[in-house]
Amino acid sequence: MPLIEHLLELRTRLLWSLGAFIIAFALCYYFSAQIYGFLARPLADILHQQSGGERRMIFTALYEAFFTYLKVAMFGAVFISFPMWATQLWLFIAPGLYRSEKKALLPFLLASPVLFLLGAALAYYFIFPLAWKFFISFETPPGTGALPVQLEAKVSEYLSLVMHMILAFGIAFQLPVALTLMAKVGIVSVAGLKKGRRYAIVGMFVVAAVITPPDIISQVGLAVPLILLYEISILAAGWVTPKRDDDDKS
Repeated sequence: MPLIEHLLELRTRLLWSLGAFIIAFALCYYFSAQIYGFLARPLADILHQQSGGERRMIFTALYEAFFTYLKVAMFGAVFISFPMWATQLWLFIAPGLYRSEKKALLPFLLASPVLFLLGAALAYYFIFPLAWKFFISFETPPGTGALPVQLEAKVSEYLSLVMHMILAFGIAFQLPVALTLMAKVGIVSVAGLKKGRRYAIVGMFVVAAVITPPDIISQVGLAVPLILLYEISILAAGWVTPKRDDDDKS
């Protein structure tokens, strides 16, 4: 197509994506309190188990709760509208690809959101309960001979922490997609991945220490799955790497 038709096609795809995001944002803002309640559920369950009574979260600025719900709505809208974004992107680039290229890219496009959701689910259902219980263990209850120290989490700070953790785990779980794709185009090799396994393990613990809160539970909880994903990446890279003939090897 001529350049002007490509630009018109791009505008159409962007408008569809923007429309999907606006609709998802409005829907998520309407249910923002329920979404925030879902995100706060791991903390609420642990606080209820620890104290057995009613606990609360606070906000210290008049506008803090409002902007927190806006962030919740945007966070939820990105998740909900992502399939539309991905579809529109695929519809824009697919006509310019050969059939073999489409077959090569499609598995990566399908695996990426699945791995992101797996990482987010690991953070929410496994890491959050363990990490929150660890942090809350530093409370000092009344009657211990000292002033009581009790958590009253701010809604904005808690949301920022949760979003950071979910994004960190979701993005980190893209490791197999990235390594397999690089192996397919020849940037890395299976032999190179195996040879660099020891360095990769150290690097994963360093990355986990940087992008997670400063507690051993979150760091190990991210580093160990990354090591497993690295091993899966080696297997996947061996599967997608073009096989050479015996003549080429000699």
